[in-house]
Amino acid sequence: MMISRRALEILTALLTGAFGLAVAISSLDNGIGWSSDGVDAGTFPFIVGVIIVVGSLYNLVRGAFAGTSVIVSRDSLRKGAALFLPAAAFVGVIPWIGFYLASAGYMFGVLALPKHLTLLRSLLIAVATPIFLYVVFERLFQVSLPHGALAAALGY
Repeated sequence: MMISRRALEILTALLTGAFGLAVAISSLDNGIGWSSDGVDAGTFPFIVGVIIVVGSLYNLVRGAFAGTSVIVSRDSLRKGAALFLPAAAFVGVIPWIGFYLASAGYMFGVLALPKHLTLLRSLLIAVATPIFLYVVFERLFQVSLPHGALAAALGY
């Protein structure tokens, strides 16, 4: 599968346009304009949303006339997926197993599965990472990171 520059430009413009539209629409709930207190809370987000939509429309028009040369090949798409999919899985499992176990699994997965490091080194790094994160955040900064449903079920 190969992706042309035109397709990528159009897709990006549509995604950023949808984001800008969501920002503009959601800011209407907070009110836009002036009140007795001054500028309403939704005015600035509304303006930012409109700017994003206008920029996205500009990029959409430019993208429609972009060249059809291949910009993403199968190999580069595979490399991108190798970075994105483990990160998405990491974020997705945090509510269930917590940040620390998820970070251990993520580190082991990105180091051992593509064979960047030996299994022993990957395992050592996967164990050391959540310990380091726990000491830094929970003890030094006293910021509690998500422990997940598993920790709650075990009474932590």
